[in-house]
Amino acid sequence: MGSLFMERLKEGFILFDGAMGTMLYEKGVFINRCFDEINISDPALVAGVHREYISAGAEAIETNTFGANRFKLKLHGLDSKVREINLRGAEIARGAAEGDTLVAGAVGPLGIRIEPWGPTSNEEAEQVFCEQVSALLEGGVDLFILETFSDLNEMHQAIKAVRRSCDLPVVAQMTLQQDGLGLYGTEPGEFASRLSSWGADVAGLNCTIGPKIMLEAIEKMASVSEIFLSAQPNAGIPQNVDGRNIYLASPEYMAEYARRFVAAGASVVGGCCGTTPAHIKAMRNALSSAKPRAHKVTVQAGELTMEEETRAVPTAEKSKLAAKISSGAFVRLVELVPPRGCDPARVMESASYLAGNDIDAVNIPDSPRASSRMSPLAMAVLIEKGTGMETVLHYCCRDRNILGMQSDILGAHALGLRNILIITGDPVKGGDYPDATSVFDIDSIGLTNVVHRLNRGRDIGNHGFGTPTSFLIGVGVNPGAADFELEMERLYWKVEAGAEFAITQPVFDLDLFERFARRIEQMKIPIIAGIWPLTSFKNAEFMNNELPGMSVPGHIMERMRNAGSGEEAMVEGVEISVAILRQILPYVSGAQVSAPFNRHELALKVFAGAGKGGGGAGHD
Repeated sequence: MGSLFMERLKEGFILFDGAMGTMLYEKGVFINRCFDEINISDPALVAGVHREYISAGAEAIETNTFGANRFKLKLHGLDSKVREINLRGAEIARGAAEGDTLVAGAVGPLGIRIEPWGPTSNEEAEQVFCEQVSALLEGGVDLFILETFSDLNEMHQAIKAVRRSCDLPVVAQMTLQQDGLGLYGTEPGEFASRLSSWGADVAGLNCTIGPKIMLEAIEKMASVSEIFLSAQPNAGIPQNVDGRNIYLASPEYMAEYARRFVAAGASVVGGCCGTTPAHIKAMRNALSSAKPRAHKVTVQAGELTMEEETRAVPTAEKSKLAAKISSGAFVRLVELVPPRGCDPARVMESASYLAGNDIDAVNIPDSPRASSRMSPLAMAVLIEKGTGMETVLHYCCRDRNILGMQSDILGAHALGLRNILIITGDPVKGGDYPDATSVFDIDSIGLTNVVHRLNRGRDIGNHGFGTPTSFLIGVGVNPGAADFELEMERLYWKVEAGAEFAITQPVFDLDLFERFARRIEQMKIPIIAGIWPLTSFKNAEFMNNELPGMSVPGHIMERMRNAGSGEEAMVEGVEISVAILRQILPYVSGAQVSAPFNRHELALKVFAGAGKGGGGAGHD
């Protein structure tokens, strides 16, 4: 299945297993024992570990043969059993593999120094590697993983040994020190370049360091080479507790870094020392939402064929709003905030008014600024059922785990909602209940992937569920973000994940917005500008000083200062919004105007003043 491995790489990423040695040690195998020999003396134990990783979600498992070369086995008096140990290791893994689970023949360093650092010649080293590779091939491996090498020259001999024996794919992984360099001061970028030139299909890093340092190195490798990359860190830096090395990185921590590795360009992700099935399961869940990819599907009861999976509803057919955005017509949205209590009457009244004034949809924010309000999902359903007005449901990643999110979103579709705006969410520390607990299982990029998968009939476990959802997927973007480059990268990732339109944070600074508009010209995603009619000078001060990434220029601040208070200030705020919207019309596909203090007529005045009012001049 070597070709299957390469196909999967081209589609997205592959999740490998974790640490065989860690698991054997936890099951009572003494540290001074030859772990590779267990393939002969207790194959059921090894097979059980393989199955645990497969059950946790690993798509590829490594044979228990990391140290099964002649030099290392000789330390245990087992150098005559090289073929037997490697052959059994491959056979055990192959027997445990299920479906399309890949079996990687694991080959580690020889445990001795070779030239120019030691007396063993390159030719002798290559021959020893060939001995191990040959036995693993006989056992039926799908690919080779050469891992935990610190000497590039030794790695070169291992790659040559595989290439001399077969044309199966090769994953070649080096190790780093805590300073982010190889044992001999080699830069990560050089690893990528060298391994690529020697014929490795995947170049990467594993062991010795935790996820943070490895991520920085993977980013460097991605910047200098087009080769597929791999990352298999330890579960943190081990701590000695009562004479045992304990790896303290939690499954959640490893899962977060798994997402970051994929975002940085890694196509193979897994774990090394200290990584257990619990870590792999968390990584599987995180990666299922981080970047979707097509899988080879074996059709079983209830599953979809690849042809059926791709029958997603065309964007223009998803909703009235989707049809209008697809046509290129200017769309008008108004934001209505759910009530703090359980009485929806006032918001329903506003929605009815807007429905009669040619507004295309109303946005229902999800606990804006971490405030506690009525469920936006419930409010959206009430509005659509009660007024016929389409809604854009904001969905925040902060408050629910990934299972809860998927359940909510499937339920929202069943209730008739079709437009969704996915946001990461404001930190709870800035809201009404600072002691509440944030979840953040995934962020907006991950959830965009989830909904995109649902739109293709696949859930977070990559199981087919029949009729796909048909959500129009929107995301947020902040043209004035403090880290503009990161914001643009995140928008790019959101578009890659399946976003079909974006709504900006409120626009005040035209220079920042024009910079943003120029930057995204190639992304080809419809932009709906957020417009916020200021209501007072205090409101302007708050926006400028207390909302991250918000910039209200000095001349606007001065206008609001001079506008006084009350109705006069609101009139001035509307005029400022009109002027802003007029300026940015060439760059946007529509606008979302907030209705301060539930004053929906102010939002309508903004559209009318900019020549985009409903039913009259400027209506398109």
